[in-house]
Amino acid sequence: MDGLNTRGKAYLVDASMYVFRAWYAYPADAFRDAEGHPANATYGFVRFLLDFLQRVRPARIMLGFDIALGSSFRNLLYPAYKANRAPAPPELLRQFDACRAFAQALGLSVHAHASYEADDLIGSAVVRARALDLDCVIVSADKDFGQLLGTHDEQWDWARETRWGPDGVHQRFGVWPRQISDYLGLCGDAVDNIPGVPGIGARTAARLLAQFGDLDTLLAGNAELAASKTLRGAGLLAQRLREHADAARLCKRLATIAATRRCPMIALRAAAAMASRWTHCCCSTASARTHTAAPWP
Repeated sequence: MDGLNTRGKAYLVDASMYVFRAWYAYPADAFRDAEGHPANATYGFVRFLLDFLQRVRPARIMLGFDIALGSSFRNLLYPAYKANRAPAPPELLRQFDACRAFAQALGLSVHAHASYEADDLIGSAVVRARALDLDCVIVSADKDFGQLLGTHDEQWDWARETRWGPDGVHQRFGVWPRQISDYLGLCGDAVDNIPGVPGIGARTAARLLAQFGDLDTLLAGNAELAASKTLRGAGLLAQRLREHADAARLCKRLATIAATRRCPMIALRAAAAMASRWTHCCCSTASARTHTAAPWP
């Protein structure tokens, strides 16, 4: 069990991801609160959180929630940022509040900010954890978090029960954690509506960074790129980078996690002990309402 070896680790949870997963995984009609409002996302998130606490029993934990939906500093830099996403319906926004309140009631360290996304808050927690000589485990499937991984850090996709470190980032994307924001600046990120440089895809971005190291060096070495004999279509790539250099820099900035907020870490021992009682109560109630409790997605 993870709970047998968590000394020296900080667990940083991308909470909003698991609220969204639950919203789509459980039918709203089957889960209602006392006032008749949908509670499916709340139910699924509570199940995830209590399962996590019981299995891991972390000594240090932080949960980051997104409330900067359309109001983050990135929207000021680029109004089209995440504009491809439909706004969250009121029924879901109400449950975000309930999920945050539940986590706070357990005594957990819960953070949200109107101008910074959960990624940024978790990035700030990574900085704080390193100052305390702690390794980090980021609980999320979001590829953006790859840029935060240090030598002994891990990212954990809880739903797929998959973990990876810096080597895993390289295996997935062909670049190292320190290059993830450069990589996304070049090839873009359709999920967040970050366009990148036209004509440069993921493989080409990885090849360019393997040769030049980072975006600034690549842009400064445009003449070297144009004369390259090892990169296919080097001349055209050099032209595109000349024409879209400012866009590439902007896209990199949009993709870079801004570790600028101080997120204190708190001990969780009492909250972890509390979780076993809440698990019995919540799961028994939900099972009684639906007859069978669906597995966590």
